[in-house]
Order: sequence, then C-alpha cells, then structure tokens
Amino acid sequence: MKHRFLYLLVFLIPLLSDAQNAAMPDTGWVRKNYQKTEQFIEMRDGVKLYTAIYTPRDNDEKYPILMQRTPYSCRPYGVNNYRPRIGPNGILMKEKYIFVYQDARGRYKSEGNFREMTPAIDNKKTNKDVDESSDTYDTIEWLLKNTASNGKVGIYGISFPGYYSSAALPGAHPALKAVSPQAPMSDEFLGDDCNHNGAFFLMDNFGFYSHFDGPKSANGESYKPFFNADFSDAYQYFLDFGPLKKANTNAYFSDPNSVWRQVTSHDTYDEFWQSRNIKKHLNNIKPAVMVVGGWFDAEDLYGALKTYSAIEKQSPNNNTRLVMGPWTHGGWASPTWKSFADYQFGADLNQYYQNEIETKFFNFYLKDKGEFNQAEATVFETGSNQWKNYDVWPPKNSQPETFYFHSKRKLSAEKPKAAKAVTEYISDPAKPVPYTNEISGDRNNKYMAEDQRFASRRPDVIYFQTDSLTSDLTLTGEITANLFVSITGTDADFVVKVIDVWPDSLPAQVQRGQPKPMDMSGYQQMVRAEVFRGKFRNSFSKPEPFVKDKVEKVSFKLNEVAHTFKKGHRVMVQIQSSWFPLVDRNPQKFINIFEATESDFQAAKITVHHDLKNSSNIILPVLK
Repeated sequence: MKHRFLYLLVFLIPLLSDAQNAAMPDTGWVRKNYQKTEQFIEMRDGVKLYTAIYTPRDNDEKYPILMQRTPYSCRPYGVNNYRPRIGPNGILMKEKYIFVYQDARGRYKSEGNFREMTPAIDNKKTNKDVDESSDTYDTIEWLLKNTASNGKVGIYGISFPGYYSSAALPGAHPALKAVSPQAPMSDEFLGDDCNHNGAFFLMDNFGFYSHFDGPKSANGESYKPFFNADFSDAYQYFLDFGPLKKANTNAYFSDPNSVWRQVTSHDTYDEFWQSRNIKKHLNNIKPAVMVVGGWFDAEDLYGALKTYSAIEKQSPNNNTRLVMGPWTHGGWASPTWKSFADYQFGADLNQYYQNEIETKFFNFYLKDKGEFNQAEATVFETGSNQWKNYDVWPPKNSQPETFYFHSKRKLSAEKPKAAKAVTEYISDPAKPVPYTNEISGDRNNKYMAEDQRFASRRPDVIYFQTDSLTSDLTLTGEITANLFVSITGTDADFVVKVIDVWPDSLPAQVQRGQPKPMDMSGYQQMVRAEVFRGKFRNSFSKPEPFVKDKVEKVSFKLNEVAHTFKKGHRVMVQIQSSWFPLVDRNPQKFINIFEATESDFQAAKITVHHDLKNSSNIILPVLK
C-alpha cells in the first residue's frame, strides 16, 4: 500500500536488522554513544513541533546536525527509549552527527493542523504565513542556538520525508548546507502517488489513507484506522467494491475533512493540486542537493526525476546531483540490494551507494571531510547491469528516435504508408486488465519488471514489436507516446508499456549439483509503463469528452529510463485501457469518476490508428 513499505523500511527494518533478535531490538550501541533528548520547538506562529535529538556523548569535537522531518512518527517516544539505528545509514551513524527527528506539523505529537503536501508560500508577509520551509527554518534556528553543533545542517528523507527535504530548499536557512530528497513527492496529480496524468491510483490510496489519516489518540502517539482494508485478492475486492462514491460514506472514510475526501473531491488539476506542486518553487537553490530515486519505484519515480530537472532548469549555478538505481521505493536504505524481480545485479549495490555516495556527500558538505567528486548523474543501467556517469541528464548523446506502429503487430523506424490501418480492442470495465499476474492483497512492487505475457495474450491488450535487434540498443532519457485513437465512448484510459522481449532459446545446460537458472526464453520484461486519462489530452485543468469515432491525438510522456536491449532481443510496446486495481476503473464515459454509479460503466471499442495520416508512434531516447 502507499508508503506502507516505506514505513517498514525506514523504521521497522532498521530495528530488526540491527537487532539481536526481532523481539528485542538492540539499542545498546546508540545508548552508549548518544544522549537522547526531546523538545517541543516553537514555530513563528506559536505552534510547537515534537523533536527528538540524539547528541554524541563525547565532546571531542562539534558535530553537524542531520535531520529528518516526517509524518510517519519519530517513535519510540520517551527520552529513555532509543532507536537501534539513527541516520540514513549505519556508516553515518558511527561517523557521529547530531541526529534530529521531527514530527511534521499536525502529525503524532506535534501541534497544529496537518496538510497533505503543504502549499509553499514564497512571499511570507506575517508570522501566520507558514509552510514546510518556514518550519524547517525555525527548527534549524532553534537547534543552532540550543545544541553544540558546528553550525552546519543537513536534511534527508524518503518519500513524504523526501518531500519535506525538497520543501526545505526554497528560502533555505543559511546553515542548511546539504539536502537529499530521496524518492520525493513533487506533484500528486501529474505523477506521484495519488494520480498519474489524472488517473487515480486506487489500491495505494485506499489502503494508505484508511490508516494514515484516522482519529489520533489522546497522547498523539498513534492513529486509529477508519476501517480495515485487509484482503487477499485486491483485484476481486475492488471489482466487487464497485463505484468509488461508496468510499465517501461512514462505513469507510467517515471524516469529510479526511485527506481521502479532499483528494477525491478534486478530480481535475485545480488550485488544490497546483498549489501543492513543489517543483515550481525550486528556484535560486543554494545548498548542495543530491536527489535519489529508483527505477522500480512504484510511488515516486516521477518525483525524483522531476525534482532534479526542476532545480536544473530553475536554479542557475546550482550544485545538484542525481542518483538513480534499480531500486524500489526507498530500497537504497535497506541493508543489501543484489537483485530485484528477475534482475540479478551481480553485486551489492547498496554497499556502493551507502559507502561511496551517501556517506561521502554528507561528510564532505557538513564535516569538510574527504572528497565528493560524484558525477552530475550517477545512473544504473538495467539490461547491461552497470553504473554510468554523465555530466548532464539525460545525456547529450541520447537522441530521440521515432518507432511507428504497423499492421501485423510490427514496430519500426519506417513510417506507415497505408491509407488506412487500425488495430482495435474492446475495453470492458467489468473485466479490467490486471496490472500484475500475481494474486495479492498488497501491491506487487515487482509489476514494474514483471513478465507481461499474461497481458499480451488478452484480447483487450494490443502490442507492436520490432524484429530481433542486430546490435545492442540503449535507451537513456524520457519516452513519449503519440497515439492517434478513436473511441465509441466519451473517455478512456491509455496504458503504454515499453517491454524488453527476450529471444526464444534452448534451455541452458546445467552442471551437476548447480541450481537450474530461470528460463527467460520469450520473457516480456517490462522496462517502463505509464497511464494517461484521455479526457485530459488537451488540458489537465479543463477535461474534454471524446467525440464518438473521431480520431484524436493522445500524447504523453513516460518517465525516464536507462536500459539496454541486448542483441537478439526485441522492443515491444503494449497498449491497453485498464490497469486494475493499481488504477481505478474508467467508466469510459465523460464524468467525475468519484461520482459515477454502476450504470455509468460501459464497454467501449478503442481504435488505434497507424496509417500515413494518423501514424501512432513511440519516441525512444536512443544513446548514440
């Protein structure tokens, strides 16, 4: 579910990985080396935020401050209750910093009112004009006056804490020298968490907000779920659940002011969403920044890439770097990372990242220790399984090449010549295409690299593929889908997947006593995929219905990629109009989907045109 994996990763996994056993986490090293204190730090508007401070017990030197602000709790509470691991990784913990954890405004033990991605205020006129930047500024000001620091501060965080890291950058405190937004949320309508291109990410939001935003306990240390959203088969559960208007009732999200109710009452890119777009505020950034993201991040891949590009475009002379690896959401914080799905990376990537990149970044900018000569962009290239360094991202020698759809499922660089050519399918909301072949109650993170043969065999999924490649093909950058479509309804979703098709081959010979390797023959390995809600094809703020059978262009971008298709493989593009229950069902009728009834859902014929005039295509960033 949305962010549930993150909570387990950044809080529970450190407890278990540093523990003598799972029942009794070992906090001995932290207790011996750090003194914990708790403070309620007053912000400029009088609101007090709970803050836990871990200070090195020795007084040999003055240490920098490294902080994390979070809506997920600073547990454990109480000055005698310690975390078994502090800081972003175990190496930095032993390097010794003044580690600070703070409950964000309105969350857990902090006062005030919580706001989902608090709108930034660039021009603050009074002390009542507060946002996450001002809360960070005021916290730093207090810490500098009340701790024996060296006067330098860093901030980091994954996902929502990653957003708080980004939000600290506009108007940053002069002492804030190093910031690492990791898988940061950036725009929840266009590409992060809640929606992708206006399409609502159902199962993540439903499960997450059911427990995140419920009633708070009297002591502020826990929240009661609105309801239990536990089930073993998410596909069947949400299909049986029916139209989403049912969720806005007392049986489910009973509080009319809950975040779920806020999110579902804004079905277009209106002021609610636009004001929460932190990217447009990333101007004139002064601190050193290291943005970290994962190619298999099912939640905030968009946020990492777009946060980096926003700083690059809007802040001349910035000192910003990008690190992208083959990780899931926050996977770089786990103890090891040697494989994912059916990818085998051949080495522990987290040892390299934590030792050589993250630790050196904070040590250099906060302790003046060592060197930090990391490239502008450090990118792990899947397919070839190697780290690549670039002085600009996407790299300059990555050039867009257009691949056109043809009859007989062909994909090639040659433009179609036929006067008329189409491929059609029937999209039925009663029988939506599953996003994964796995039956599970939780989101299957491996869907981002899963074998897509289960989908390509369905009649409501169409595909086009190249001939076998005669040489390696490397893609580095953003992908654009240009579809010329006509539909019998007035709205439709379009899911486009770019897939690496492995060649048919004989089974590998296995030496006696060795495990049998996985058979990748014919494997359709998803490389990148994205969804677009068709009514937003001309404007995310002013949706428009389709006219029956009228050919219209639907153009959208897929997130960036770094992947090599090996010689003998094929490039496949799949197209479908449902991705359930990852994405909610589109009734295929121009309507506010959160107000739709069962009778509004209707099957529709989707026609993809690929002729001389209407040449549907995909533009791939080919590295030369």
